[in-house]
Amino acid sequence: AGMAAVLPLLLPPLLLLLAAAGPGRARRDALREELLLSPLPAGDVAATFQFRTRWDADLPRGAVSHYRLFPKALGRLVAALGVRELHLALTQGFWRTRAWGQPPLQAPAGAELWVWFQPTVTDVDKAWKELSNILSGIFCASLNFIDSTNTVTPTASFKPLGLANGTDHHLLRYAVLPREVVCTENLTPWKKLLPCGSKSGLAVLLKAERLFHSSYHSQAVHIRPVCRDASCLAVSWELRQTLTVVFDTFSSGQGKKDWSLFKMFSRTLTDACPLASQSKVYVDISPKNKEKELLEVTPPPASVHEAIVQGDKRTYAVYDLLSPLLFNTSRSLNVQLKWKRPQDSSELPTPILHAQRYVSGYGLQTGEISTLIYNTHPYRAFPVILLETVPWYLRLYVHTLTIITKGKENKPSYIHYQPAQDRRRPHLLEMLIQLPANSVTKITIQFERALLKWTEYTPDPNHGFYVSSSVLSALVPSVIAMKDVDVEQSPLFTSLFPSSDGSSYFVRLYTEPLLVNLPTPDFSMPYNVICLTCTVVAVCYGSFYNLLTRTFHVEEPSRGGLAKRLANIIRKFRGVPPL
Repeated sequence: AGMAAVLPLLLPPLLLLLAAAGPGRARRDALREELLLSPLPAGDVAATFQFRTRWDADLPRGAVSHYRLFPKALGRLVAALGVRELHLALTQGFWRTRAWGQPPLQAPAGAELWVWFQPTVTDVDKAWKELSNILSGIFCASLNFIDSTNTVTPTASFKPLGLANGTDHHLLRYAVLPREVVCTENLTPWKKLLPCGSKSGLAVLLKAERLFHSSYHSQAVHIRPVCRDASCLAVSWELRQTLTVVFDTFSSGQGKKDWSLFKMFSRTLTDACPLASQSKVYVDISPKNKEKELLEVTPPPASVHEAIVQGDKRTYAVYDLLSPLLFNTSRSLNVQLKWKRPQDSSELPTPILHAQRYVSGYGLQTGEISTLIYNTHPYRAFPVILLETVPWYLRLYVHTLTIITKGKENKPSYIHYQPAQDRRRPHLLEMLIQLPANSVTKITIQFERALLKWTEYTPDPNHGFYVSSSVLSALVPSVIAMKDVDVEQSPLFTSLFPSSDGSSYFVRLYTEPLLVNLPTPDFSMPYNVICLTCTVVAVCYGSFYNLLTRTFHVEEPSRGGLAKRLANIIRKFRGVPPL
């Protein structure tokens, strides 16, 4: 009876709020969440989460005061510092492209940050430094260590992924911290940026204990301007939070190739995020060979989606969490993947483009960096842009740069080199190289190790010094012709890098980071020298001080007393000489 009396009093204000919001304002921002499960060779499974928040607002002008789905911390950051695009990735582990195939979104080991600023920004370096410090506090990372010694301005790589009126590379900054360690203190603020947090929807599966018990973990934030509609007369802002994790049979301790959501995340899905307009789970059930792949997925999907992803035809089982029929039979969704027969590793296709990188040489004076780029396409050649960032303490000899393909010299069609300055900026090398069909291109360059000051060494100098990964950017020819699709209707994992035409698709790959040893002094010697010096000083100074301050007294010899005379008398009777 009490509630019945209070309810009419609460309804009018509630109706007024709904009317003030209106249908037009309710659609100004939208959230889509998506989970992609991809079985990998040798029984591994890759899980890719994507949360996309799209907001029809004018952020650069700072005319926004109310935030609903878009995080206020990032929105005010974009407006205050004149950011046009922001891409931040925190990665633990290395994606093995040759064994796992092309990833939906790859990032180098450690922390990667690259930002495009607005043309209205006068001092880009100052805005870049302030931006890295703010992001360091938001994500609890060591991004405040980004400075001029590890920041470069590429000229050909890292073009804008969103709308861009111009591509003045002076507005671009790129930096990598390969030694950054990603842990739960970085995941917690990342989850807090989600509209529903980790309380409902797909974010329920983001359990730190399981995510970091894997062989690969990468979380990223992408902010870019996109077209609001097909006419592209207005601009919307898109925030993508992505998380990719790879579970393997050895780290999980199961020893079986059968997987499920509960085995991977120790949780199941119970509902969708109430603020999401779309919430789906995709499971890659594509056949890996000519025969139908014997992969069984339970429960049976309500629909199947076919798409051409990275030049290959894929089939996905789709589970719509917003569908009322999904949770009718059970209160939770636990997708299970079972292999009906063992998979032969010889049947696995090799990626068209992959690379590897290593350091060769002996001693601690000189060395050589080698990069191998593979093009396994049987009849198509294509160019690739290679970006190398080398710290200043590895002094490159550019005249030793060699590019060999099939035993012949391969001259790059474009090359940009910015030499390093000691303790001020790193080396930057960009090249446009043509890769012939079915070939291996080897790129080598020699370097000399510099001797650092003793205060510049890390606490564990014998562990080595990291060199950030090389970056490969290319339009890879597609085996199957791709069609133009609606970005809003297609899955999120196919729309971050849209294809410019139907014959190729964009790929950005990263090689392994390098670990280089530098000439390291024996840091135990100062302790030994201090101990030896103090001992010598104490002995010498103590003896000399005693000689200077001691008082000497000369004692006269005495004839002896009564006892001595009695002793001599006894010795005389015994025939012994007296004392």
